[in-house]
Amino acid sequence: MLNPFARRGNPHALVVGMTGVKMGDSIVQVGCAHGGRAAAIAAKVGLSGRAAMIVADDASEARARKGAEDAGVLIDIQRASPPQVPLGANEFDLGIVDDTGGLFGSLSALDAAGMTRELWRVIRPAGRVMLLGSAPPKGLGALVARGESHPPFVSSESASQTLQAGGFRSVRTLAEREGLVFVEALKPR
Repeated sequence: MLNPFARRGNPHALVVGMTGVKMGDSIVQVGCAHGGRAAAIAAKVGLSGRAAMIVADDASEARARKGAEDAGVLIDIQRASPPQVPLGANEFDLGIVDDTGGLFGSLSALDAAGMTRELWRVIRPAGRVMLLGSAPPKGLGALVARGESHPPFVSSESASQTLQAGGFRSVRTLAEREGLVFVEALKPR
């Protein structure tokens, strides 16, 4: 008997679709809270594109390597402590910050501003940055988490303000679905 509540198909289709990654794109992801999700995004660039990832610790690196290996995709994984992004200037069409593990939100204001400057540096003019974060709890989950006084970083105004202060424009929340929030910003031409 089939479970009507079970997920069918690709569990990362929403994230891949929301990022808008396509064949030939050059992307950099900062942080890796889920290796399978990172690999699904990287797979979309194909052989003509480039996927790079910056991770801060052993656990994130292991998740990224396992996800890439399981999916059979090539991801250039580099270790660096936030806010460093040790890549060349204007190399990437899209920068994705995976904050579902709290990476960006746990940074001090100074380091968050530094991370934003680094993203600005590596993204091409007319490129995009996408913050992927956890959505605040709703329904019964909101009642249980009632003691928490602030929303997760990406769904807070702090994320948008940090991107705008770093020079990004058209900062907007694209969607909040399946427990995730997607915030996008553009680097002017």
